[in-house]
Amino acid sequence: MRNLTYKILLTKEPEGSYTATVPALPGCITYGDNVDHAISMAKEAIEVYIEHLQEKGETIPDDSETLEYSINLQTA
Repeated sequence: MRNLTYKILLTKEPEGSYTATVPALPGCITYGDNVDHAISMAKEAIEVYIEHLQEKGETIPDDSETLEYSINLQTA
């Protein structure tokens, strides 16, 4: 068994909940009432996604070789 690394993007929705997406796993999207709940739901969604890939004999992608950087821009 190997360690897999995934980046999770959390987006706050207008009603206050959070959408969690996993860029390395296309279509892996879930929701949570707050940040902790969204992270918990994302972990569960990742596990189910990986199980599905394993059942189909497909390669399991991850973010272990992905660099992350944020850029802040100011506009006029």
